[in-house]
Amino acid sequence: MAWLRDPDRPALLSLVFWLVLGATVAVNLMLPSTVPNRVLFFADVVLLCGLWMVMPWRPGRGRLLATPVFLAGTFALGLIGAAGTHAPLTLMGVANLALVYGTRTAAAILAAFGAILVITPLVFYGRTLVQTLADLAVIAVLGVFSVGMASAVLRARKLTERVRELTVAEERARLAAEMHDSIGHHLTVIKLGLENAERFRERRPEAAWEEVRQAKELTQAALADTRRWVRALRPLALNGDLGSAALQKLADSFSGTGVTVTFEVEGTEHPLEPDTELVLYRVLQEGLTNAVRHAEATSVRGTLTFEKRRIVLVVTDDGKGFGQGHGFGLSSLSDRVRALGGRLVSGNKAVGFELRAELPS
Repeated sequence: MAWLRDPDRPALLSLVFWLVLGATVAVNLMLPSTVPNRVLFFADVVLLCGLWMVMPWRPGRGRLLATPVFLAGTFALGLIGAAGTHAPLTLMGVANLALVYGTRTAAAILAAFGAILVITPLVFYGRTLVQTLADLAVIAVLGVFSVGMASAVLRARKLTERVRELTVAEERARLAAEMHDSIGHHLTVIKLGLENAERFRERRPEAAWEEVRQAKELTQAALADTRRWVRALRPLALNGDLGSAALQKLADSFSGTGVTVTFEVEGTEHPLEPDTELVLYRVLQEGLTNAVRHAEATSVRGTLTFEKRRIVLVVTDDGKGFGQGHGFGLSSLSDRVRALGGRLVSGNKAVGFELRAELPS
């Protein structure tokens, strides 16, 4: 039921929807009407309320039929007693149509609705052709305006996705360089140890076996590092996972480590800036990785809270905590959080360790 708090549904637009719908109902109650028309009107209002809650605001999110049905419902309000107050609802329906189906498909659907709007008033409501065409002209102008605004939003979304891709690509390049240094160091030491073992194998066999043992330990450490870096290099947004969905997927990826990981979202979610999203991803990853590798924890909990002006991510574990000067990447991570206008706080609790990132929303 995550669609009930769909982050793509604009909060301000939702406020306008409920205000306009309330005003439309109030106007209808003040106007004289027949019982059948009144029943149809309120049935339409209930339908629009339900559709508003389930309508998608991005393509490919399912429930696509809700969009044209919502638009048809707003047109119907005008025919059964809205007195013109429903016009903003129709604009919202047109904009949603363009956002979900694209501007070309939206234009074709609007043309079909336009034909219906010409025929229905003439045949069933006795309006003149001039009146009908005048109403249609107003709706056409408003429709063009809504489609144009939706087109601008679509272009902005594409630009945001491109920025996110570039941000992720830059992060992957940085991690790849760090991986090269880390794994390269391990492999260099392993190579030198095996060369020493080769030289010592006849004259000093005990020393040779000691070099082999150390090489084995370093190989295990290199393998663990490789697995950690591979997890870190997984694309954040290129596979379609955004916001809390990407963080939830990261938490799920630690399910086979022997540590119980839980992740929760509190507050009303809204879209995140690419840089903010990536830093939150790294904070959660840092907290999970170090709980597994160093803290000897049995459980880790991540909580992402959306507040009015900030986003807070808290990662806590029940491990042994860390001493002063623990070097596990928090310094550079703190710098990245501060660069976005936030702060990173970490420290031991009575039981375990807590990592808390606060970022402006």
